[in-house]
Amino acid sequence: MTAQPLTLTVSSAAKTRTVSDRLEILHALIAAPTFDPVFRDDVIQVAPDHPVYGWNCRVPGCERSRNAFLDFCGEHTAEWNAVQRVGNGIVEFLSKAQPLKVRGGRNLDSCVICSHAPAYSGDGLCFLHAGNLVKWRSRQRRQGKPCDFELWADDQLPYPDFGQCKVVACGRAGAHWIGLCHHHLERYRREGSPGGAEKVRNWGKRSRELSLPVAVTYTDQVLFRRWCTQSEPIGRMDGMLSLLGLRPLVRAEIKWTLFHHAQSPEEGARWCLNIVQQLATQCRRQDVNSLADLDLEQCPQHPSKVAQRMLHHLRVVYFSRQDTKDAGYIETAHYGVRLTNHGSYVDISNVSQRWLRDLLWDWMDTRLTTDPPRSRQPFDRTRRGCVELSAYLEAQAPGGGHDPTMLTKDHMVGFVADQRHRAEHGLKPLGVHHTVRRRGPQAAADVTKLQVSRIFGGARLILRNALDSGEAQRIGLDRIFIVTLPHGGGGKAGRRRPFSDEVARALANEQNLKCLDEMDLEDRGLRDSWEAIVTTGRRASEVLELRLECIGRYKNLPLLWHDQTKVGNVDEGIRISERLYQRIQARQAKTVARFAQRHGRQPADAERRTLALFPRRTTNRTFVKSVSYGWYRTLFSEWVSTLNIGHSVSHQARHTLATNLLKAGANLTHVKRYLGQVSDAMAEHYVHLANTDPMLDQALQAIWVAGPGAAQPGLILSEGEPMSREEAEALAIDLTRRSTPAEGGFCTFQHVVDGNACPWNLDCHNCDKFVMSGADLVYWHRKRDQWRTLAERAPDPKVADYLHELFEPTARAIAGLERALEAVGLLDEALALDLRRPQDYFGRVWATAFRAEELARHADLQATDNEYGTDHIDDAEDNEDSA
Repeated sequence: MTAQPLTLTVSSAAKTRTVSDRLEILHALIAAPTFDPVFRDDVIQVAPDHPVYGWNCRVPGCERSRNAFLDFCGEHTAEWNAVQRVGNGIVEFLSKAQPLKVRGGRNLDSCVICSHAPAYSGDGLCFLHAGNLVKWRSRQRRQGKPCDFELWADDQLPYPDFGQCKVVACGRAGAHWIGLCHHHLERYRREGSPGGAEKVRNWGKRSRELSLPVAVTYTDQVLFRRWCTQSEPIGRMDGMLSLLGLRPLVRAEIKWTLFHHAQSPEEGARWCLNIVQQLATQCRRQDVNSLADLDLEQCPQHPSKVAQRMLHHLRVVYFSRQDTKDAGYIETAHYGVRLTNHGSYVDISNVSQRWLRDLLWDWMDTRLTTDPPRSRQPFDRTRRGCVELSAYLEAQAPGGGHDPTMLTKDHMVGFVADQRHRAEHGLKPLGVHHTVRRRGPQAAADVTKLQVSRIFGGARLILRNALDSGEAQRIGLDRIFIVTLPHGGGGKAGRRRPFSDEVARALANEQNLKCLDEMDLEDRGLRDSWEAIVTTGRRASEVLELRLECIGRYKNLPLLWHDQTKVGNVDEGIRISERLYQRIQARQAKTVARFAQRHGRQPADAERRTLALFPRRTTNRTFVKSVSYGWYRTLFSEWVSTLNIGHSVSHQARHTLATNLLKAGANLTHVKRYLGQVSDAMAEHYVHLANTDPMLDQALQAIWVAGPGAAQPGLILSEGEPMSREEAEALAIDLTRRSTPAEGGFCTFQHVVDGNACPWNLDCHNCDKFVMSGADLVYWHRKRDQWRTLAERAPDPKVADYLHELFEPTARAIAGLERALEAVGLLDEALALDLRRPQDYFGRVWATAFRAEELARHADLQATDNEYGTDHIDDAEDNEDSA
């Protein structure tokens, strides 16, 4: 979203700083001891190698100025282009490039004859002496005489000091009799010499010897002075910036923003001083008092961008936090917060009702202070909801909804109906939203049910917050008006499907992948990033933002290190395939070669840790910025459209991997851990297998314990090597067909399962046909607490000991069940379960159990095999193959 211009005129109620106050503030900042003295003068001269405003050619020893937006001077740029055409690199170019001396027009030394005048030519002479030397050499050649420079220089007299150039906006020294520098002298003659300024003809060498003042004649001196006032400064890449002729406030603004921008230079923020000079020229042409008054539409592209950045710096100084509330926006820089992929300016001026805009601002202020969001999504949702509500009230409520005391339940009902109507018929939104994109403004999209859900949720959050804080009551907003707005719901988009077999084969076809590689014209890593996404199931941003040093071998296992910023995991390592490891190694070599091509050297160790694996092309001199997701998504979509496989997005690879992991024997914990998900619910969202529980394969190989009715409650029935899959499945009891629910477990006695009466009078807890499940752990915890309470309330110690002894078998069974569940990683899930519902009995985790007697028999057989020295190596290998 593009920030609005920095407005000096605000409402009369806004307690913002006046123009004079702003000038005083800037003067105080400029006079501070930490301010760089280079930027204090009206004529700023920057060093050639300045990190932000540097202007010298990059070839070592070259004294010439670089071309705008390039690294080399004109001649070296042509040589570098020729070297690139034959396939050579920057190292070869820099090793062969010869430094060049400065040509006429710029030299920081003084004239060898006139110490007060700057040198103009390569001979170290000022403009007038250089002209005299040319004429003398021409005359000597015509007469056939030698050109002895030292002999000629000994006979020369210094010219008088012509002072500063008479052009008001020029900061260079005068170089001619009429008081102009040689640049403006050429322009003056090219424009027809307005005013006819000339030197008096009889003023010559004798006058210089007598130190007489310079005599100049004019045909129209007023016209000459007008020309000097209106003439613009010369924009040259020599590190000079003239702010002469500007009004005081805009001059101070440019000085302070130049210094502030140089303190924390962002990547790609190198400003060319001749562009800043063009900006100063635009300010002089429009005669503006401040940069805020500058008409950016009349400015060229690059000066306009620099002006917008300067306005951003000034906005933080000119407006306090409370000022932004009156001005209709909020500045996250006031809170030290920078939202991901978003500037610090959040515009809320489209909320026309002041009371609603203040409620929105107060919520944003509290959020930025107490719990700053990671991205701009919370602000976008609340702002969009308030903008839509504001637009409806402006059109339908009495007085445009500006008086909150006049709003009733009917107005909110009408707003809800209007939004649902727009979503039902695909109409445009009522409010005006910022839809400016990189390629210009775009038409607002049609309203959808998902958008309506988010609009309701965002507006309701602001209104309910005002209700809870008492602000609604203070402004007279009716409570019924607020509570009538329904909750937006989860607002989740449609669940993505994993890739079908046909789509997966097309996306993995080698010929198709070559086509994807050919679409990456600059070889920024399009195919490598896609293969990393589909192989590891990472989020696209996690792969695109990989650093150069992102892989390594640990115990000969290839690992990928990345940041899972969405869930707060930094430098997380995952196992990757050997193929992907080698592709990333090849990409690392290409990135390092590109860095060496750009800088003429290999990256240092500290730089390698910050370099991007997939560096972007523009505004990325230090190679720390990664390619954007928009770049990747655009090319990937174009590639998919050529495969005739329908609509597919790269995020489906994450769903596909989660499903494949589950099919291969992993559980939800494994899926959650590998994919870097925040909860089991999110892991379930990515799993697409019906009627398959992720814990089944692990539960079939788990260690089980004897129930409370067994001879030895709590005894682990399977020790040593785990039983094979076939043995576990043979012992498994499908409770959905061969059991019936009982209190705290399941009854497997078929006489009861068939519907007949229990011969033991439902004494389940003491019956060997009773089966315990991990889903009943919470139930048995409550039973244990109940028995402990009874024992504590016993009238005498004997009764308490009897109760403890009576519950001891059950306690041993509970303890054994906990140990078994913890061993297989199911304890946390079991503790998270509460009272079971009837539909839970159809899940296979609850529906899979083992008869204690058969488990005990299997344990006895295993003990016998171990006694005779029989190893279960084959079973272990079978388990590895099945996994």
